[in-house]
Amino acid sequence: MILSICPNPSIDCTIELDSLNVGRLNRIDSKMESYSGKALNVAIGVARLSLESLATGFMFDNHSKMFEHVLDKEGVKYDFVYNQGNTRTNYKIIDKKSMLTEINDRGENVGEDKQAELVKKVQELSKDADMAVVSGSVPRGVSSDYYGKLVSAIKQGVKIVIDAEKEGTLSAIGAGKIFMVKPNLNELENFCGKKVRTKKDIVEAIKKYVDLGVENVLVSMGTEGAILSDGKTSYYCKSASVAVNSTVGAGDSMVAAACVGFSKGYGYEEILKMAVAAGTAAVTTSGTNLFYYDKYKEIYNKIFVEKLN
Repeated sequence: MILSICPNPSIDCTIELDSLNVGRLNRIDSKMESYSGKALNVAIGVARLSLESLATGFMFDNHSKMFEHVLDKEGVKYDFVYNQGNTRTNYKIIDKKSMLTEINDRGENVGEDKQAELVKKVQELSKDADMAVVSGSVPRGVSSDYYGKLVSAIKQGVKIVIDAEKEGTLSAIGAGKIFMVKPNLNELENFCGKKVRTKKDIVEAIKKYVDLGVENVLVSMGTEGAILSDGKTSYYCKSASVAVNSTVGAGDSMVAAACVGFSKGYGYEEILKMAVAAGTAAVTTSGTNLFYYDKYKEIYNKIFVEKLN
């Protein structure tokens, strides 16, 4: 079973415009709302690849039924820590050039009692997990070192995957053995403190994580694909050419597929191919919809993996 821990769920409002004119009137072409959060997206992706998935994290009373309905429909089990108030709303603005502008809310305040409750819940739920994914931001009232507290609560021996900004990632690394991290190019540059322009640069930057004890690093490179490395051996897989509808959720889809591959004991080449196929399939869907299995398989059969070193 793969446990997904979501500290900050969100209602994602995707708005499509002809073009985004800052400081001027903009008219909406289409609008879509979905109930998600990075770790919840991972949980759904795992379920779509037919592996048992359990979601936990903070949930907010005023919108909880909507989230539960989505997870029930996807066959994802859940066990949340409930808080009063509203779930945050994130706005994803997409223009006709497929340029994405994001405006993310921080969410309602979560008290120390609820934070302690989630740590205890993670401790219990992780007893039955093979892998645990902690991803996304934290709500108001929760500091970035909370990632470390969640990691410390996970049962020893469970493979831990982190997809977070630099502060949360460092907190997690300082608290326990991290099996995999999944930065995008911007996050990789921020973490290592320098620009990366080539695949060789990326492989070199990955060593910053490995030197801190991370076992595996999956770097998402947008339309260029992804690199998977343990700091010694690195593989690259280029994305298939597809029509891009929305890039939101692509990284979460990659994490889900990689976790399924690792859970099944597959090799690096197979795992990377699965991750890129899932991420590429996700960008063909609108809004924050994740990949669909038939599209995933179609892309999987078109892409190839090459060894870099």
